[in-house]
Amino acid sequence: MHLNMEKILQVNSPNDYARYVGAEQLHDDICVVHYDELDACRHALCNYGVYGLFLVEESPYTIRYGQGQYRFSSGSLMCVAPGQMGGVTDNGEIIHIRGWVLMFSPQLIAGTALEKHIGDYHFFSYYDSEALQMLPDEQRTLAMCMKMIRHELQTHADDPRLKNIVVTYLQLILEYSARFYNRQFQTEAQSQTNDLLIRFDTLLKNYYDKQHYREHGLPTVRYCAQELFLSPNYFGDLIRQMTGDNASSAIRRFIMQRAQQLLNAGHTIAETAEMLGFDYPQHFTRTFKRHFGISPSEYQKKR
Repeated sequence: MHLNMEKILQVNSPNDYARYVGAEQLHDDICVVHYDELDACRHALCNYGVYGLFLVEESPYTIRYGQGQYRFSSGSLMCVAPGQMGGVTDNGEIIHIRGWVLMFSPQLIAGTALEKHIGDYHFFSYYDSEALQMLPDEQRTLAMCMKMIRHELQTHADDPRLKNIVVTYLQLILEYSARFYNRQFQTEAQSQTNDLLIRFDTLLKNYYDKQHYREHGLPTVRYCAQELFLSPNYFGDLIRQMTGDNASSAIRRFIMQRAQQLLNAGHTIAETAEMLGFDYPQHFTRTFKRHFGISPSEYQKKR
């Protein structure tokens, strides 16, 4: 455990966090902390070198995540990945939170099937404002899985199959989390589909009307997400839930529709490519042909 002059807790291993909060250390590569059992837990602004899942059943505190300040509401799940930072700077206050935290190092899943698919769990890179708002039975399900992992670590420390069992439970937790997020996406999609898609479309129109392509080139998923105050992964998952297509395809479809308009207006292929933000006309030509099945010059001849 290392706490630097700026009071940033360097969580390079799961036990760095366990030691800081005074929780039991059961394994080098994974810790399970039950906040309800802690007597003198303090805030921590953490720089994570591990994966973490914070299942908060009750919390009155506002935390910092990246550049933002967020109310970490009761009944929520926040996930972090190596390289991220979040939390609250330690001011000496003794805090009281109900819930669980599970942290595991990349070494725990090295060489496993989970290592190959950990990137598929996009929620590790969602903003905290996009934390999963859990239903009571969802909270109980994840808490039960965390209890089972802790039980295995406490009672079967020398079992040669311990790692396999723990990783299996871990993957179960991640699959449950993905299911619960999908439920949240469906709810949000039903409530804000028109609003988000209209804002997305308006954003792309303004991008070209204000000639942002001159400075930034083609619009990207990351740019659109930031302008809509969403993380790229959460934005992409919402668009997929709402439209059945991914965000990059939606952007490309908009660009190709605009390409048709420019060609129909009499612009040359080179002019159209430049006015869309392509670096080279050849790149535009390849993209146009992949999208429509014919080249821009063939399209012009058919007009």
